[in-house]
Amino acid sequence: MKRTFSVLVENQPGVLTRVAGLFGRRGFNIQSLAVGVTQDPSLSRMTIVVDGDDRVLEQVQKQLNKLVNVIKVSVLEAPEAIGRELALVRVHAPPAQRTAIMQVVDIFRAKIVDVARRSLVVEITGDEDKVSAMVDLLREFGIMEVVRTGKIAMARGSKESRGGMWHGQSTIRSGRRPRALARLAGGGTGVWEPGECAGAELEG
Repeated sequence: MKRTFSVLVENQPGVLTRVAGLFGRRGFNIQSLAVGVTQDPSLSRMTIVVDGDDRVLEQVQKQLNKLVNVIKVSVLEAPEAIGRELALVRVHAPPAQRTAIMQVVDIFRAKIVDVARRSLVVEITGDEDKVSAMVDLLREFGIMEVVRTGKIAMARGSKESRGGMWHGQSTIRSGRRPRALARLAGGGTGVWEPGECAGAELEG
């Protein structure tokens, strides 16, 4: 059973190492991990896909919340979340095969981003099943190299609020950071100081 965790962390050196070390020490199986800075340069978001039973997945969430630099942990599940992956595939492409390869690219709405004498690089974006299906088809032509980003995900916007409030389970750290995350009116993640009127509520 796979579960996708969205983990909001402080953008500081060593945070990724601490998270990866947690998984290594506990023996949790990471399927993919993607990390990048958010709209707030002081924060980063990790999207972690973990494979395990319910007990293991519950432990993952609890252990993530114990880390000092972790601010918020959310569980993103379909259909309340959007998940995407990007892959670059270098495929053997002599002139006689190029037409057939281009037909596969068109079917999957992918695109060719590099052309060489004997190869093509194909870029595809989609959910895990779509990316895997295209990679499997391209194997027939001879794959030379594959690079996949791993999954990134985001909660869908609430029908009640165009600001895009979070869906699903989430927990927010308290006590480690003087400010609490809040959803500001108009969308986006902002910072709310206790006592201020932010015009929005925390979900979770």
